Amino acid sequence: MRSLELGLVLPLLEDPQSGQKATWEQIRATALRAEELGFDTVWLADELLWNTPAWPGPRGWWECVAMAGALAASTSRIGVGSWVLSALHRNPALTAKAVETLDEISGGRFILGFGSGHAGTQGNKFGYPMDRTIGRYEEALQVLVPLLRDGCVDFAGEFHRARDLELRPRGPRAGAIPIMLGAHGKRTMRLAVEHADIWSCYATESSLPGAFGGYLTLLEEACEAAGRDPSSIGRSVGVIVETTEDHSAEASDMGVPIAGTADEIAATIREFAHRGFTRLEIVPWPQTMAAVEGLAPVLAALDAAAAT
Repeated sequence: MRSLELGLVLPLLEDPQSGQKATWEQIRATALRAEELGFDTVWLADELLWNTPAWPGPRGWWECVAMAGALAASTSRIGVGSWVLSALHRNPALTAKAVETLDEISGGRFILGFGSGHAGTQGNKFGYPMDRTIGRYEEALQVLVPLLRDGCVDFAGEFHRARDLELRPRGPRAGAIPIMLGAHGKRTMRLAVEHADIWSCYATESSLPGAFGGYLTLLEEACEAAGRDPSSIGRSVGVIVETTEDHSAEASDMGVPIAGTADEIAATIREFAHRGFTRLEIVPWPQTMAAVEGLAPVLAALDAAAAT
């Protein structure tokens, strides 16, 4: 058995350099190939419109929930997860209904990733507020988590309200859909420790294992402050992996990627488990089928090492 659960992040973003989109058929084919290769989960980012100085222009994303429903219906074994739904542009009560519906469509395979929201001014361009991000997120959790866990909530805050609300109908895992919360700072880490089954972080400047030690320290400190057993929360990290001759990740503002031969990449992945992570979410770079196929020998190397 592998020491890490492995996820594949699907190509919802237009190519940063060319602007070329991944079609639905390409995204579906990637998810089905991930299922064949033995990935545990496919992940869908919840973003709107990005622009960085390293790109020729703005690049958009396919909408996360609609795509997750289509993939939940198109796959049969692999988990389907949001990486991660943004509290900045999603009503938390309606999000709970969407999550319960996705778990129904998938037959109990959906994983809810949820976070405070980020990525510059994209929300403002769509008319969403951008101030007091963490306060809005904290209130959203006070609606979303009770609805998913208990099926009801009565809450009135500064940003969100749900009065005497019951969540109906319920899916196949009422009260037990896994909740993964993104956190990179002290305040969001406290919320992850309070509410999450899995804590999640992602690469910013580097995808190499040593770049994430500070986040693990924050998690341990938050668990100690809350009186939570650190082993009771999953630890997920999102990384960029280059498996082809295209080494454009760093130039595309994706930070230092994991790269090398299949055995070298597998060794780096195993290092995450040694450092205490339980899940690895892989963004293949570039987001092409060739890069996904380049992960096949990596998974084979990981499986071979796990069998010895």
